[in-house]
Amino acid sequence: MASASSPKLSAPLEQGGPPSAVRVRFCPSPTGNPHVGLVRTALFNWAFARHHQGTLVFRIEDTDAARDSEESYNQLLDAMRWLGFDWDEGPEVGGPHAPYRQSQRMDIYRDVARKLLDGGYAYHCYCSQEELDTRREAARAAGRPSGYDGHCRDLSAEQVEQYQAQGREPIVRFRMPDEAITFTDLVRGELTFTPENVPDYGIVRANGAPLYTLVNPVDDALMEITHVLRGEDLLSSTPRQIALYKALIELGVAQRVPEFGHLPYVMGEGNKKLSKRDPQSSLNLYREQGFLPEGLLNYLSLLGWSLSADQDIFTIEEMVRAFDISDVNPNPARFDLKKCEAINGDHIRMLDVKEFAERCRPWLKAPFAPWAPEDFDEAKWQAIAPHAQTRLKVLSEITANVDFLFLPEPVEDEASWAKAMKEGSDALLRTAREKLQAADWSSAESLKEAVLAAGEAHGLKLGKAQAPVRVAVTGRTVGLPLFESLEILGKDKTLARIDAALAKLTA
Repeated sequence: MASASSPKLSAPLEQGGPPSAVRVRFCPSPTGNPHVGLVRTALFNWAFARHHQGTLVFRIEDTDAARDSEESYNQLLDAMRWLGFDWDEGPEVGGPHAPYRQSQRMDIYRDVARKLLDGGYAYHCYCSQEELDTRREAARAAGRPSGYDGHCRDLSAEQVEQYQAQGREPIVRFRMPDEAITFTDLVRGELTFTPENVPDYGIVRANGAPLYTLVNPVDDALMEITHVLRGEDLLSSTPRQIALYKALIELGVAQRVPEFGHLPYVMGEGNKKLSKRDPQSSLNLYREQGFLPEGLLNYLSLLGWSLSADQDIFTIEEMVRAFDISDVNPNPARFDLKKCEAINGDHIRMLDVKEFAERCRPWLKAPFAPWAPEDFDEAKWQAIAPHAQTRLKVLSEITANVDFLFLPEPVEDEASWAKAMKEGSDALLRTAREKLQAADWSSAESLKEAVLAAGEAHGLKLGKAQAPVRVAVTGRTVGLPLFESLEILGKDKTLARIDAALAKLTA
């Protein structure tokens, strides 16, 4: 319900202000593991700042003591480092607007709330939750907007005294102006919100704790943020924040209203918005699976933006050079894991082979590697790495692809054995062993010719002939290029494994 005492802002609600360098912020809450939607927001802010030679402020919104944790805080910092995002102000870096953790800025919020109350931009609201729910239900039944109805906007001194006598502890509400709020969203264009759809809202709890609705815009104002790039789920709060910015300008706390750009939803399975609870949203999952930061960021950038219509693969440097927030598509973007893996595979192949070999190291050791540390052979690893690089989508796949080199015996994969060891496989293997015995083991091509000749002797093409050999030696029907693998494994081990397979077949 609008009230005659709604403040009229002394200047139109326009974004912008004095020309200044670009300043954006990334301000996550340390609650749980970072998720890919959060990473996409960080990426767009970081790319926007770097494109404009601006400033990225990394701020931690940790005012919710019940949900925030130091472990999650450390995970956020670790994630930013792993992704390659540097920040110009924030934790571990400092800056002129420190501190950058909201839990350390409570005195600032209390001071601003007092100024808003003293200036008439905010007021104490004594309504109980039960009273609010009752009035909301009545408004819905009558077909009216069900937001706060302004009940405590203009309480008399006597009414305030009565509420206080009842022991009621008030919250602080911001007083919204009786006028439409229009702004130009950098992604969605011009948007207008009418007063009846943006009621007065709480900014301080009854216990004195400031709410997100206060601390977020206050920090943006004091840290001189010029552009707010954030998720579409926060769009409905923007008109409220714009009104608050304007009040802060009139109070001398802020200098400008930042420009806003709301990024599209990221959709998951079943065309539902991807949430923290969805397994595929966890950044840690992608790290454990061996996604490259550059591959993951390349894919996440495509969730709402593209370098060009015919180019999906690009470096982060190319993205920074081309990134423009006005090119972001406002429509929801669907997270496609298969495409994400494919793009990551392309980035794996873009690596120098030495760097690829080093990036695989974590998956060549415990707890991922099933072989004993002393069985790992560095020379064999360096020899096989170029062949592995052409096949992987994620780095964690390296373990199963090279385990045949370092395990005493190949893995026992029953499905692969059943598929490859058909009737007559024993005869083929005997012939293949004979041909391989006589082959030149310094040449993968010679080994290929040996298996090809064995196949021809049994009326089989190479594809059919090599399957029993592959399973006998590696344990699996699918893997790295076979003849290069045999060359690296060596003659003695290869022939011994073929003998073991023949013994199993005859048994």
